[in-house]
Amino acid sequence: MTIQPEELLALALSRPHDAIAAAQELLAGKPTAETASIAHQASGIGFRQLGEVDTAIRELRTALRLAGKSELPEREADVLATLGATLGRAGRSKEGLARLDRAVALSRGALAGRVLLRRADVLLVLGRHREALDDLRQAIARLRRSGDQLWEARTLNYRGVIQGRLGETRQADEDFDRAGQLYAAAGQEFEYVETRHNRGWIAFLRGDLPTALQFQEEAAQGYDEVDVVSPDLSIDRCAVLMAAGLTAEALTEADEGLVRMETGGVPATKHAEVLFTAATAALAVGDLATAQERAERARRLFSAQRRSFYSVRASMLHLEARYRSGERGPGLLRQVVRTAGRLDELSTAEASAAHLLAGRLALSEGRRQTADHQLELAGRLSKNVPPPVRSAAWLARALRAEARGEVRRMLTACGRGLDALDEYRLMMGATELRARTTGYGAELAELALRDALRRNDSQALLTWAERWRATALTVPPVRPPDDEQLVTDLAQLRDVVSRLESTPEPIRPASLERDRRRLETAVRDRVLRAQGNESPGSAVPESFDVDVLHGELGGTALVELIDVGGVLHAVVAAGGELTRYEVGPLVTAAVEVERSRFRLRWLAHGRSRTGPSLEVLGARLEKAILGPVREVLGDRPVVMVPPASLQAVPWAMVPALAERPVNVVPSAAMWLRARRLRPSSDRRVVLVLGPGLTAGRAEIDRLTVQYPDAVVLRDGTATAERVLKELDGAWIAHIAAHGTFRADSPLFSSLRLDDGPLTVYDFERLRRAPYRLVLSSCDSGLAKPVGADELLGLSSSLVPLGAAGILASVVPVNDPATVPLMTAVHDHLQAGRTLAEAFTLARTATATDPVADAAGRSFVALGA
Repeated sequence: MTIQPEELLALALSRPHDAIAAAQELLAGKPTAETASIAHQASGIGFRQLGEVDTAIRELRTALRLAGKSELPEREADVLATLGATLGRAGRSKEGLARLDRAVALSRGALAGRVLLRRADVLLVLGRHREALDDLRQAIARLRRSGDQLWEARTLNYRGVIQGRLGETRQADEDFDRAGQLYAAAGQEFEYVETRHNRGWIAFLRGDLPTALQFQEEAAQGYDEVDVVSPDLSIDRCAVLMAAGLTAEALTEADEGLVRMETGGVPATKHAEVLFTAATAALAVGDLATAQERAERARRLFSAQRRSFYSVRASMLHLEARYRSGERGPGLLRQVVRTAGRLDELSTAEASAAHLLAGRLALSEGRRQTADHQLELAGRLSKNVPPPVRSAAWLARALRAEARGEVRRMLTACGRGLDALDEYRLMMGATELRARTTGYGAELAELALRDALRRNDSQALLTWAERWRATALTVPPVRPPDDEQLVTDLAQLRDVVSRLESTPEPIRPASLERDRRRLETAVRDRVLRAQGNESPGSAVPESFDVDVLHGELGGTALVELIDVGGVLHAVVAAGGELTRYEVGPLVTAAVEVERSRFRLRWLAHGRSRTGPSLEVLGARLEKAILGPVREVLGDRPVVMVPPASLQAVPWAMVPALAERPVNVVPSAAMWLRARRLRPSSDRRVVLVLGPGLTAGRAEIDRLTVQYPDAVVLRDGTATAERVLKELDGAWIAHIAAHGTFRADSPLFSSLRLDDGPLTVYDFERLRRAPYRLVLSSCDSGLAKPVGADELLGLSSSLVPLGAAGILASVVPVNDPATVPLMTAVHDHLQAGRTLAEAFTLARTATATDPVADAAGRSFVALGA
């Protein structure tokens, strides 16, 4: 079908490849100067959309020359505007604005509206937002009067971008929504995709990360369909990933963007923006030298392009990297104060963070008056800012109050800042996002914990520790919707992993590993886009009540280990009282944990028995992790609440705990929640045997005798969907299967079933986890510390799903040695013992040789 000249310009923005081809066909027919000008202009726009800016500028200069020959002022004005906008985007803003000013002078009516829009685009690139808004207001009025809905849509889209930059997110989203409707009606596919992309950006500015990710996914698919690569999408995705605490993923995305930039096809203005994003990502992961180098390169590019809005932001990023590298002093303070002031003048979102950094520096320099002023500026609260920004403002207020000695005001600010993060967390549906985003509250909690220590207030210490510990796991989980694509992706992933594991590595096709990575990415991305249970601001987190804790404990002691500034403290709740003890350096405890786990790994497989005995290592571990607490426990059962960094402690190695029931939980609040759980009425027992586990066969055979009415899944029937169906709401479930802990991606930690791995993502599809769950598999109790003091892993994710108790290992075990242990555990469960009691009795009775003893000490009882 032949494209008419008047259709070419619209096509160039919708389907640039098709427009370029049609323009070349048109030019081959020896058209008039006017038609040739349109064709070259359309080619220029198409090449610009594809990132080939130099080619675009050449085409547009040709179009301008031909427009002059046509002797049509409107034609010349239109090409001048396109050329000026393209020059501005290429970093040649002075020449670009001169062309645009000439175009404005030549144009009238609807054409003037289109020209004003393009001048606003260049002003936007330069960060001159108010001037750009003035041009856009005039443009909208002219375009509406003329009935030009397509260009009205473009003007609304640009106005939305500027309003978003100025923090007016509601108005911006309305503009993008209306622009999208107009683009869809006009068949402008590419520009419609841009509005979805922009709505994702606005959702991010509001702190609604799941919605941002959803819009970004739609935009990515849309760009693929029109065969366009968008540097802006990569930039925005990095920002969302960093806000979600997914800093490693953000750095990967940024590095890939840099590679694409170096291979060409990215406008000069985007070079600087991609560099700035990559510097931000490097700072987020702690690669401070790279952050400084990239930030300085970005600043130079921005300065050369006369983009002061961006160059000042790059300067601030460079200063923050220097601060995090350990640099201090009056010189750095002066630079930060000056840059923070410039950011204020430019109305940037980073201004508050810059004042906060200036306040910190001033405090470290003893400049109390400067610190007070800078923290006051950082503590300003604005409307319509996302919860993390509000939380940072409350942090500034807390630091200011602490410097003034206003303890009550400081604690109030800490609480309000953590409240904002609770709101933020509840916007997330994915466990991973909830866990990772808690990291924003670490400093607020640290301030309050330090104050509690200064006052030797045990109750305050425990309450503040609980205020931010394992908060993501205490929230009722979001049940995934009936997402057929997620179920399909998980099934395909199981199939691919099964084929990978069954194919010897020398002949394993590389395509299988690519498929595994693709499917894991698809599963994770779908889950991350899940919406939270609550709308922002509508949920109040359940408060932790020490009196309720005492009432539930009865004759049990709870020991919560709390890290404050690298020193481990213990708060013991027992007999209706709270007492605090200083245990010792956290690093010492971590070293002894690893020594103990290493020794258990060796003994589990009958390796060399030379070296320290388990008794010697246990005594060292006890001293490092309990300190004076071991003298005050009496003969009570114990609930241990370690920090996330000590989640892999083999507690049965600790002499003071070896002969008593010990439950391990990430927080006291989680223990209280698990205590309230009740088993289902049908008392259903489920026994599962995964493939390739010889000892597991004997284990399941014995348990089948103990539970003659149990549902038994094995030898082909232990498939993911069948296992999940039977596990849902079971009274007792026992799974004998190979376990894999994935430190790189903890929610892909899994149990091996007949049709492949059953991951945490699969378990999260349960309506209710089994009331009691025994996992006689390696590393099933391991989890990865993330966020503030959160855990991600197989067993840690099952407690909030309704599991009152889980028996799992924190060290790889000898499978045959666990058979008598597991049989004995179930004997005691049938006799009415709790899971922790059953495990303790079974372990002490079956530790007849070093291998069996090591196996028994490798398990922990989680929950209540």
